[in-house]
Amino acid sequence: MIKQYIQENESRMLEELFSLIRIPSISSESEHHADMLRCAERWKELLISAGVDSAEVMPSDGNPMVFAEKIVNAQAPTVLIYGHYDVMPVEPLELWKSEPFEPVIRDGHIWARGADDDKGQSFIQAKAFEYLVKNGLLKHNVKFILEGEEEIGSPSLETFCEKHKELLKADIILVSDTSMLSAELPSLTTGLRGLSYWQVEVTGPNRDLHSGHFGGAVMNPINALCKMIAQLTDADGRITVPHFYDDVEEVPAEEREMIAHIPFNEEKYKAAIGIKEVFGEKGYSTLERNSCRPSFDCCGIWGGYTGEGAKTVIPSKAFAKISTRLVPHQNSEKIAKLVAEHLQSIAPVGVTVKVDYLHGGEGYVCPISLPAYKAAEKGFEAAFGQRPLPVRRGGSIPIIATFEKVLGIKTILMGFGLESNAIHSPNENIPLDMIRRGIEAVVNFHLFYDE
Repeated sequence: MIKQYIQENESRMLEELFSLIRIPSISSESEHHADMLRCAERWKELLISAGVDSAEVMPSDGNPMVFAEKIVNAQAPTVLIYGHYDVMPVEPLELWKSEPFEPVIRDGHIWARGADDDKGQSFIQAKAFEYLVKNGLLKHNVKFILEGEEEIGSPSLETFCEKHKELLKADIILVSDTSMLSAELPSLTTGLRGLSYWQVEVTGPNRDLHSGHFGGAVMNPINALCKMIAQLTDADGRITVPHFYDDVEEVPAEEREMIAHIPFNEEKYKAAIGIKEVFGEKGYSTLERNSCRPSFDCCGIWGGYTGEGAKTVIPSKAFAKISTRLVPHQNSEKIAKLVAEHLQSIAPVGVTVKVDYLHGGEGYVCPISLPAYKAAEKGFEAAFGQRPLPVRRGGSIPIIATFEKVLGIKTILMGFGLESNAIHSPNENIPLDMIRRGIEAVVNFHLFYDE
C-alpha cells in the first residue's frame, strides 16, 4: 500500500527533499551559477536511487538539464515528467520567519524557498515513480526532464527540445507545477495563460537635476513613466493597447457557467490578501478575470533618489518592469511588438523611451477527453476522495505550449499547490499532508494510465 510505504519512508524522503531545498538555485542571480550545477547533480543522484535506468546532467545554452529514463517495454507508452529545479529570489529577507534555504517543519508544513515551486512538487513525482518501480507496478516507460531556467522564462529549453526530439519522445507529458482550488476542493488545471514581459527605460535630461532650478521647466522621467503606465489600462480594467484583443477568444457560455458554479467566497478571498475590494475587467467575475482573460501589471518601478531623508532631484532616468498575462490564441511575440510600439507612441516629448522585451510564452488548453487526463482525474479521486474540478489557472508556464509546438505532445497539469503556499513570496511552504496525498495521486495516475 502506498500509504504504508510513505509512512515507513517519510523521514528518508524528507531529508532527500531537504537536500535539494538547501541548494540556493536562484536562476535569476548570477552569483548562484555554481548552485545550479550542484542542484542538477543532486537531482541526478536522487533519480538514480529512485530506480531510473540512467540519468545524466546535460549541457544547454544556459543552466544544465537533468534527463533520466526508465524503459520497461519499448512497445509501451511513455510518460515524460517535467519539472524545474530553479527557484525565485528570497527578498524581502526580513519577512521570512525562518531561513529560506534551511527547511523547517512547523505546523504540519515545510517552510522554505522551493518547498512547493517546484522542488516539492517535482519531488512528489519522483517518489511516486520510486514506489512503482520498487513494487514492480510500472507497466509503461517514464522519462524525466528537469530544467534550471523556468523562473526566468525557460530561454534554453526550446532549443534543447529541438536538438533532442528523439530523446524526449513520449506519448504524454506530466507536470506538477500548478495549484488546486483548495485542499478540500481538488482541481486539475486545464488551461494556462501566456506571458509577455518588458523592461522600460525612460530618459530625460543627461544628468540628475536640481528640482528647484529645473522643476517646472523640464519633463521628469518618473512623472512621464507613471503617466504612460496609467494610460495602458482604462477605468473598466481594459487594456488600451490598439489591437491587443484582436486574437482573444471569448470564454464560451458553457465554460462561464461551469466557472460560476466553482465554490468561491469573494469575502474570504479579499480578507486573505488584505484588500477592501477586487478590481478587474468590467463584465467578468474574479475567477474569470484571473484565469480566462488577459491582464496587465506594472511589476516594478524605480528611479531617482530612494535613500533615507530628502534629496531634491529631477532624475535623469526612470525604469519599470511590465507584464501581461495572455490567453490562448494570443501570440506573445505579437503582443510584445504591439506594447513596445504603443509605449513609444504615447511617450511625451522631452523624454526618450527604450523598451526591452525580456521573455514570454503562449497559453495552453488541455482537452479533458484525453485518456491521460482521465487517469489523472481518477488519481486525484483516489487520493482526495472526490473528483477534481477542471479549471483554468491564471499563471504561466511558457514551456508547456513549447512542448506541444516542438514535441507535438499534450501535457497533463497535475499540480498540488495551494494559494496559501506563498510561492514567489516570503515564507513559501507546502503541507506535509499534501506531499503524501500528492504521491498517492500520482501513483494512481500511473496505475490508471496502464488500464
